[in-house]
Amino acid sequence: MSERPARKASMHSVGSNQLGMRQFNERIVLQAIRLNGALPKADVARVTRLSMQTVSLIVDHLIEDGLLVKEPRSRVRGRIGQPSVPISLRADGAYSIGVKVGRRSLDVLSMDFAGKVRTRETLEYPYPDPHTLFPALEERLARAIDALGEGAAKIAGIGVAAPLWLGGWRDFFDTPPDALTAWNEIDIRARIQAMTDLPVEFAKDTTAACAAELVMGQGRGLRNFLYVFIGTFIGGGLVIDGRLHAGPGGNAGAIGSLPLSGANGQARAGQLLNTASVYVLEKAFAAAGASPDAAHDERAWSPQWRALSEAWMRETCPALAMSVASSSALLDLEAIVIDGEIDRALLREVIRRTDDALAAFDWQGMTRPRLVEGQIGPDARAMGGAILPLYAHFAPKHELFLKPLES
Repeated sequence: MSERPARKASMHSVGSNQLGMRQFNERIVLQAIRLNGALPKADVARVTRLSMQTVSLIVDHLIEDGLLVKEPRSRVRGRIGQPSVPISLRADGAYSIGVKVGRRSLDVLSMDFAGKVRTRETLEYPYPDPHTLFPALEERLARAIDALGEGAAKIAGIGVAAPLWLGGWRDFFDTPPDALTAWNEIDIRARIQAMTDLPVEFAKDTTAACAAELVMGQGRGLRNFLYVFIGTFIGGGLVIDGRLHAGPGGNAGAIGSLPLSGANGQARAGQLLNTASVYVLEKAFAAAGASPDAAHDERAWSPQWRALSEAWMRETCPALAMSVASSSALLDLEAIVIDGEIDRALLREVIRRTDDALAAFDWQGMTRPRLVEGQIGPDARAMGGAILPLYAHFAPKHELFLKPLES
């Protein structure tokens, strides 16, 4: 799509029928279809509040541009007349590359315009050493781009998801002295930009994961939620009124940094991440003679090692519940979406026990949010990174994560 000036829409008008707003309206249509799935033109008009004539022109133009495609005709039960023609995103219309730079692993994946992961590579390590990580990342970027073949010409950019303080909390890892100090002087986005001519976008890792959940998961049906990702360190993101809120420092939703409190209101050492992070479970497995990797897969909930996970949850779930309650009092949240890089059975047990802990709280003056399981899983951070360039190019600029309207 060619660049055209865009003007911010009002709170009550999603699209505009004015002549100078074509690019903005194109992005509104693309966003409506991305969030709602395949839609006939009439439904696109209803969701965007654009006129049927405007929608028809825009859809035809986007089909010509190779960004939309017509699906087979379908008949809606109870309706009389010609079957409707759903319009969907064309998967090969554009691509993006997602990069997750983590404390335990590096992920590089390619994603198509419809949100399907096409290629994926992972590099695991005991700690992130920039001297070896960036050369490995450059090699994987080159392979991801080459794997797309002719589609490489349609790559919108590279999105990077990484902790804001990758060199922080050094005492929790068995690393050589000052091994992580170098990260304090590194601009990750700039280092990756130096590897490529493609534009590079950056977001905090759990903010990127929250973006993936917002666009492709539970966020399709929620407008106000705190997102919690149980990774090496627990962290999160925040969605208010259907929009991702990064905050002025890009760190909104940093639930892992919330301080813990002990009995009778006495202070308790440390933050939530000191209790509810997977690295704590890793250490328990290592101390028991098991592989730390078992904390991330089905072994963590197997009969052989379940006692270790049980002990971890006895500390994690009440602490997480306290953090959820505190966040809900401040933000009036509709739901808490919990996901992570742990076995799904263990994740569901964490959610159940945290919900049980919430039931014991006094909710007078507050609304208790419901807890729901995230739908993206371990790839959320890298997929969220891949979403960033797609939205920079194809989403309404003034409202990056537009929500579908109620019917």
